[in-house]
Amino acid sequence: MPTADFVTVDVFTTERFAGNPLAVVPDARGLTDRQMQKIAVEFGYAESTFVLPPENPENSARVRIFTPTMEIPFAGHPNVGTAYVLGQRRELFGKPVTDKLRFEEIAGLVEIRLLREAAGVIGATIRAPRPLEIGAEIELDLIADCISIDAKHVRTTAHGPVFASVGLAFAIAELDGLEALAAARPNITAFRKAAAKHQGTDGDFPIFLYVRSQEEPWNLRARMFAPLDDIMEDPATGSASAALSAFLVTRAPETDAKVHLTIEQGVEMGRRSIIELDVVKAAGTVTDVTITGRCVPVMRGSIEV
Repeated sequence: MPTADFVTVDVFTTERFAGNPLAVVPDARGLTDRQMQKIAVEFGYAESTFVLPPENPENSARVRIFTPTMEIPFAGHPNVGTAYVLGQRRELFGKPVTDKLRFEEIAGLVEIRLLREAAGVIGATIRAPRPLEIGAEIELDLIADCISIDAKHVRTTAHGPVFASVGLAFAIAELDGLEALAAARPNITAFRKAAAKHQGTDGDFPIFLYVRSQEEPWNLRARMFAPLDDIMEDPATGSASAALSAFLVTRAPETDAKVHLTIEQGVEMGRRSIIELDVVKAAGTVTDVTITGRCVPVMRGSIEV
């Protein structure tokens, strides 16, 4: 029976069994779309990735990303984790692995730089594949209903709930404190109502909640819920963190800026994650967003397909 080798890693952490788990199939040649989707369901992680030879030989690989319900165009922790896994190899589809990788994805070309220490590759920095896109505003009560809290805890002084994307769209909303963030619970009925009202968000309506530190405003704590995509909560969401960071820096008063942000996520799940982001703004427009994370290996084996 044919088999496909896999590796799992915990991403955005230096501790095993923390961060966001990811399954990687480093050589997915021979797998069909249906098999990839079924493997993603079997793992049950927020995302699983499948690595294929690049269509353009100048790039490193084509990477396909699947949630338990669908293929998505881009995500942060799958890129960081996949780069980490491939960085352990000497060759990738007949070419030597260097510290700079380029992944072909639905959202576009993702540029990656491997992070190394004396012991070898420890993580990666990835560049968001698309510029910031700000979508429709979202009703306050709708967001509050989705996360089962009183609408008074959704802050609107800086901005109201709104869609933002650098390759994958999220509904982002600021809460008024860590107590409200900890109290949030997904209400699937409300999520279905929200997804039906806001078409064009792939039908899953993921919500990214955050609280800013009063002492360090570029240090944030966040949670992400996407129950319609079979992700009740995600311990680390790089794509949402990048979209939020670009959005906040865009709204900052400085015309030109280089901002470093730290987003802590997964605390309430017992899987603390640390996502580091760097955002460049020039002439009032965000021109670059990078996402950095460390990884640790967890499992390896083969799947009978």
